[in-house]
Amino acid sequence: MPNTFSQIYIQIVFAVKGRESLITAAWEEELYKYITGVVQKKDQKMLAINGVSDHIHFLIGMRPTCSIADLVREIKKSTNEFVNERKFTKFKFSWQEGYGAFSYSHSHLTNVISYIMNQKEHHKKKTFKDEYVSFLNAFDVPFDEKYLFEWIEE
Repeated sequence: MPNTFSQIYIQIVFAVKGRESLITAAWEEELYKYITGVVQKKDQKMLAINGVSDHIHFLIGMRPTCSIADLVREIKKSTNEFVNERKFTKFKFSWQEGYGAFSYSHSHLTNVISYIMNQKEHHKKKTFKDEYVSFLNAFDVPFDEKYLFEWIEE
């Protein structure tokens, strides 16, 4: 799109259905590469991706021609198929409904990338629920707890 300039950075967070701890170190890198490929095929730029066994975070540079909802729907649908076809887990794999999408300015990228890349260390101290609710609060996103992800007791 000529003469269209943008600087849009979005961190997306979503969880495994039922908050099951199904993503293992044995195949998480393949999952992240696959998601990166989906993002790139949609002409977006992956800046960071990481997670833990029950959820992932990724930061993308977005073009204004892309819908976040369409991108997340495509990532979830195709990765469900990818994980199940390769039998990475003996359980049926799928993502929970919903996601978080949080925008950042260019000046925050270094900190956000560092935060994402340190997920495993970060979650030794903080649960996913605490983390997610703190994002919602920090970004002044109104929410009703009954509509958040399906939480398992941590």
